[in-house]
Amino acid sequence: MRRITPLVALSISGVMLLAACGQDVAAPSDSSSSSAGTATSAGPAKDGGTITVRGCTAQNPLIPSDTNEVCGGNVLDAVTAKLVHYNSDTAAPELDVAQSIETTDNQHFTVKLNPGYKFSDGTEVKAKNFVDGWNWAAYGPNAQQNAYFFEPIAGYTDVQCGDADCKVKPKAKTMSGLKVVDDHTFTISTSEKVSNLKVRLGYTAFAPLPDSFLANPTDKKWEKFPIGAGPFTISQNTATQIVLKKNPNYSGKVKPHVDEVDYKIYNDAGPAYNDVVANNLDVSDLIPTDQLTNDQWKNDLPNRWGIRQSGVTQTITASSKDKQLANQDLIKALSMDIDRATITKQIFAGSRTPADGWVSPVVDGYKKGQCGQWCTYDKTKAKAMYDKAGGYKGTLTIAVNGDGDHKAWSQAVCNGWKNDLGLNCQLKVAPDFKTLRDQVTKRELMGFFRTGWQMDYPSIENFLTPLYATGASSNDGDYSNKAFDAKLQQAAAAPDDAQANKLYQEAEALLAQDMPAIPLWTVSTPYAWSTKVTNVKLTPFGTIDLTAISVK
Repeated sequence: MRRITPLVALSISGVMLLAACGQDVAAPSDSSSSSAGTATSAGPAKDGGTITVRGCTAQNPLIPSDTNEVCGGNVLDAVTAKLVHYNSDTAAPELDVAQSIETTDNQHFTVKLNPGYKFSDGTEVKAKNFVDGWNWAAYGPNAQQNAYFFEPIAGYTDVQCGDADCKVKPKAKTMSGLKVVDDHTFTISTSEKVSNLKVRLGYTAFAPLPDSFLANPTDKKWEKFPIGAGPFTISQNTATQIVLKKNPNYSGKVKPHVDEVDYKIYNDAGPAYNDVVANNLDVSDLIPTDQLTNDQWKNDLPNRWGIRQSGVTQTITASSKDKQLANQDLIKALSMDIDRATITKQIFAGSRTPADGWVSPVVDGYKKGQCGQWCTYDKTKAKAMYDKAGGYKGTLTIAVNGDGDHKAWSQAVCNGWKNDLGLNCQLKVAPDFKTLRDQVTKRELMGFFRTGWQMDYPSIENFLTPLYATGASSNDGDYSNKAFDAKLQQAAAAPDDAQANKLYQEAEALLAQDMPAIPLWTVSTPYAWSTKVTNVKLTPFGTIDLTAISVK
């Protein structure tokens, strides 16, 4: 995205590991909440073979700094390697391409790379591939959606455009805070102290870019066939299928067992589910809501299912174009009239937990009850507040993507508003995720639209800054609050985790005053597999661990 002014500081508190936080689901260190889930790890993994996995349509080009959604992100996670890798069981950050990341003051960092680490094209990953790659990603005229991740680095503001159309070019082409020392060493200087820089360096945007890309970044082939240093490389990329092959030059520790992963693109959850039941699809991380009801999916998939608590939240966000929804009391009334407990029980069969705030319970710093009464179902109070706020004139729409199985819950929300408030409400169903995201990005929608967040890194800050800081690229509702931004900056400068978490919690509490998005539920992801595979598990991010799976 092109931005006139830089974002607020993104630095956060320390290395934050996952915690169960008392939720009535499996702890994050478990691979599943069922005995069926652990049964897939019964024997030693075998190497070789091909597996098929449910995929979805990516919104953006497969460039690490330009993909900020799950469909494309899942592919890039398999193709890229970063300085840091997140443990697939705990999400703890572990060194990967980096041999060491050292600092004495949380503002000046020295990064040493493991010599001999290679990209899939056989070239070595060197310090300049990080420095030059990050500079290219952050440079305003390149209009990369993940550019804001580099905001803490000194000199970031100098590489930003001076106006929305970038007619006023940046002051510089590179950030002053990045310096190459030698082939395997570079330094990072931040504009302010960043206590958890290490934990964030495992996010996709921080992947190194190969020499071939940097020599010709406008070549369209990179949009479908990126070159990374991860365990897989892309051999085919069509509208219906993305094929990953084992990277013969992979230098890391997390080596895959299978030779090939075929992502089959589905535009509806039903066919994917039917295929996994019939053993025509090996792994699916999306179970249709009608199959969750009465645990039908467990009957259809004996010993072939699991549930994993994930760092995923679901919300609905009001369009900034819809002036009626600028009324905060109206938003609060609508939020109070969502029966989250009944929806999560009857539609999701307990695989979702009613949200009581904007942060996932799996991260350190989560605080219970941040949304307060606005996330507590009370149709009487909701009706009184709705009427006092003047109601909604005309038909209110909720936009969802048809390939994500969102019709049942969104229709339930609509029906509740109709019955309790007398509100005219209709669904607006986009054919696929890409279409919906394009409509959101272009600000084409009125009413509400479905939004969700899968954590980029395990931190309370990651559920706040990218979504609600002024100008953030994932701030779909165009929310802006100076007090909220100031709290984020204070938290970023906090000397320890406890103080930082307290300040982030205070920032989250401000969201309850403004309701920039209505929290719905947090996610425990149900998943299923065929009889062909074993060692199937999800990561704490709710993604399939492709390196763990093997063919029986």
